[in-house]
Amino acid sequence: MVRVKSSKLIMGCLATLGLMTAGIAVAQDDAERAAIAERLAPVGELCVQGEDCGTAMAASSGGGDTSSGGSSVDGEGIYNNVCMACHETGAAGAPVRGDEAAWSERTGKGFETLLSHAINGFNAMPAKGGNPNLSDEEMRAAVAYVVKPVMDVPTQETGGSDTGDMAANGENAGGGSSESTSGESASDEAATAGIDGAAIYNQICMACHETGAAGAPVRGNAEQWSARLEQSTDTLYSHAINGFNAMPAKGGNPSLSDDEVKAAVDHLIAPVK
Repeated sequence: MVRVKSSKLIMGCLATLGLMTAGIAVAQDDAERAAIAERLAPVGELCVQGEDCGTAMAASSGGGDTSSGGSSVDGEGIYNNVCMACHETGAAGAPVRGDEAAWSERTGKGFETLLSHAINGFNAMPAKGGNPNLSDEEMRAAVAYVVKPVMDVPTQETGGSDTGDMAANGENAGGGSSESTSGESASDEAATAGIDGAAIYNQICMACHETGAAGAPVRGNAEQWSARLEQSTDTLYSHAINGFNAMPAKGGNPSLSDDEVKAAVDHLIAPVK
């Protein structure tokens, strides 16, 4: 009788010990899985077009310094989510934030030119840092934060800046029918009438055609334009619309209409016609 009870007691102890061991093993497995999941967690998030990846994403970063020249948009948060991958490492030739030597030539072009590059893309930098859901206001705030250590950021001006608002200004400041050339057809004159080619040029084209970047002929330089002007104006239009050599189609801004590009070309070649 005593032997039977002792045997049952021993079996009960072994069963209890087995359950405790299994519980410890499960807990260890859960901890290891959590550690592995943490190590394999993505370092960033893929923004799918149509999702709210702009201000909402930036707000989640908790950045407090807007550095946007009076805007309430969190420029630092957008920078940390979208821009820092290149502007903290110098990837693809991007100037590192705070590096005065790397920024010196760029800041000389002015804040609005830098903003245009960020919005529309420039060289290896994609338009809006690769996040098309960002608004122009959000891009202004992010650019203001990027350049704040190396230049004075202007206060944000009121009023629209897109090509639709430019066209509403009325007079053509260099493009359109008032300065049409003999090579331009009557239909082209009518199509570009009322479009502010100068404003489009200042936002899109001047980055190359004021500096000669990538071999672009400088506006007003008759010698550089002489061979090009031997071609018809329609040929120049075609090059600007479809791209030619290092010049991207529509200056890298596919949202421009063909008529807006033609108006910008009219302004570009007006001083040497």
